[in-house]
Amino acid sequence: MAWFTANFGHILGYAGLHLYQALLPLLLGLVIAIPLAQLARVSNIARAIILSLGSLLYTIPSLALFVVLPVVLGTQILDQTNVIVALTIYAVALLVRTTVDALNSVDNDIRQAAVALGYRAFPRFFAVDLPLSLPVLFAGLRVVSVSNIALVSVGAVIGVKNLGYYFTDGLQRDFLVEIMVGIIGTLLLAILMDVILVVLQRVLTPWSRAVASGAKPQASATLVAEVS
Repeated sequence: MAWFTANFGHILGYAGLHLYQALLPLLLGLVIAIPLAQLARVSNIARAIILSLGSLLYTIPSLALFVVLPVVLGTQILDQTNVIVALTIYAVALLVRTTVDALNSVDNDIRQAAVALGYRAFPRFFAVDLPLSLPVLFAGLRVVSVSNIALVSVGAVIGVKNLGYYFTDGLQRDFLVEIMVGIIGTLLLAILMDVILVVLQRVLTPWSRAVASGAKPQASATLVAEVS
């Protein structure tokens, strides 16, 4: 307990770095995955290529990727950019498939209703398709957020500063308290991220709560009008 109190500020600093290294790749991965998923949804050829490439990228061992990226990017081995780029690659690999499923979950009748109301393809995607795909998309984001929180710790093996430092340093010193701080801190960050995503989903998808509570589904045109 004395060690924890004495190093509390240091722990908070590493927790902040850990969160940053996990959250930024999640956001970047989402921004990249959405247009790729839309392309994969409308083109069977693109779907086969994108999904196959995503599955292949996710099989690359994280530690090997952390070591190779400095050579490719021209960064220092201890630069956290390597971790961010690597986790963005993993996030895209996971989120593309989830986003395709999310977009496919939108009822085609609602799309047709949007067309009848005068929506063209591009504005319809942002006003109808994307908002209505959020419940499925957030399920994928929650998985990727937990995965990122865990994978960030691997960067500590090559010296990148985050909560994983307490695993490696604690093992070298045979100091159980330090190891437990790393484990519990990582777990708390994963829970925090999950709670934030659940709350954000509830805020962005009020209609899903109405359906869950047993309210009658609204007509397609009305739902289109609401999400727009």
